[in-house]
Amino acid sequence: MARLDSTKAEVVVLTFKEGLLSAVAHDLKLQVGRFTIDAEGERFVGEFDTASVRVVDAMKDGREQSGALSASMKADIEKNIVHDVLDSRKHPTARFETTTVTADRVEGRLTLHGVTKDVRGTRRDAGGQRIAEFRFDQRDFGIKPYSAMLGTLKIKAEVLVRVSVPA
Repeated sequence: MARLDSTKAEVVVLTFKEGLLSAVAHDLKLQVGRFTIDAEGERFVGEFDTASVRVVDAMKDGREQSGALSASMKADIEKNIVHDVLDSRKHPTARFETTTVTADRVEGRLTLHGVTKDVRGTRRDAGGQRIAEFRFDQRDFGIKPYSAMLGTLKIKAEVLVRVSVPA
């Protein structure tokens, strides 16, 4: 069994803005800093530290916008994610275990925010990496998507999680 961590694999979360003031907000690329993924053949079990989510950058049209966020803005966003959105003190770990893996899809059980649900995603190989992508609604896991300014600025309920491991 191989054990992977952030030195050999990557877990990215993409969030998307909405609301009346979305023009002044940013889509975000987040990264989970601490995790382990145990891999044996096509079976994967991952444990993810919810307090280790960090802002990589703002995104626009699928591209990173380097410099769009100051260090203090990133720190504020990370604080909101860890404390208000994920409630990492109460739910320090997320867990995912595959149930089915085919050439183009991955299915499994995700436990996030104390709730376990079946999730389905796509699978592809690219650049020596095996990449799985999952779209899910945060509300299905009891998470209230972030909002500010009386709801005129908010994050969409659906997020995209991308997991890349060596092929």
